[in-house]
Amino acid sequence: MPAFAFPALVLANVFLAMGPVLVRLSDVGPVAAAFWRLALAVPFLFLLALPRLRGAALDGRQWSLMIVAGLFFAADLAIWHLGIHFTKVANATLFGNVSALALPLWGLLVLRLPLHRPQLFALLLAIAGGGVLMGGSYELSPRYLRGDLLCLLAGLLYTGYLVSVQDVRKRLDSWSILAVSSLTGAGALLIAALAMGERIMPTDWTPLIALALSSQLIGQGLLTYAIGWFSPLVLGLSLMIQPAVSAIFGKLLFNEGMSAADMLAMTAVAVALILVRLPWGAKRAA
Repeated sequence: MPAFAFPALVLANVFLAMGPVLVRLSDVGPVAAAFWRLALAVPFLFLLALPRLRGAALDGRQWSLMIVAGLFFAADLAIWHLGIHFTKVANATLFGNVSALALPLWGLLVLRLPLHRPQLFALLLAIAGGGVLMGGSYELSPRYLRGDLLCLLAGLLYTGYLVSVQDVRKRLDSWSILAVSSLTGAGALLIAALAMGERIMPTDWTPLIALALSSQLIGQGLLTYAIGWFSPLVLGLSLMIQPAVSAIFGKLLFNEGMSAADMLAMTAVAVALILVRLPWGAKRAA
């Protein structure tokens, strides 16, 4: 494993955590913001990808997987960006990264890896932590609960994206995968934004350019690179970096507080991810 693989995974999650803040600051519709996130990054991604993409020997299944990954990503971004406007930044990031738990469960349920008691306890602990956070959102405002549910759905769609990308990443470099999936997703998002009657053209490009650079080029680029080197469990655990970083941004920029119950619930989810990882982590490292 390259020495840069793990730092890349950590940095990816730090930059991705900036996404909800920049979506809130943009002056276009939420789905339109998702479109610009991908569209502004696509030329740079293809500039980086073309030398290897031209010589890639891919079959129809692998091309199809990249297109499917792009559609999963587009659906994830559209629903997540809608949810960001209806809940706290930290909650949007936490529930948007439910793939942190869904990826390990994919390994357990679909790949048929054995289920140990710590993993069963982890699942119950994560459900309890998520329930506390959603309950707290509803007490603050039913609107927050709607945002939490939208972000939760987005996180499940993101799991589909990661599973698709992880398979192709074994055969193709990260920039090529990201370029093709981003181009596919941008087209789908533009159609959706127009159909919803959203404002497409911004008056202030700064948040959208920052969103494309931080979340798509740097964050998603580093994550797609790192996917090739880690198991679903390690990837899932790393995603928990994002809610912590987003909570700090939410407090500083939007004065969003985190109650003791919220912090305890987030800790419960983090502990759940560690417990899920333990048996596989030892086996993977062997």
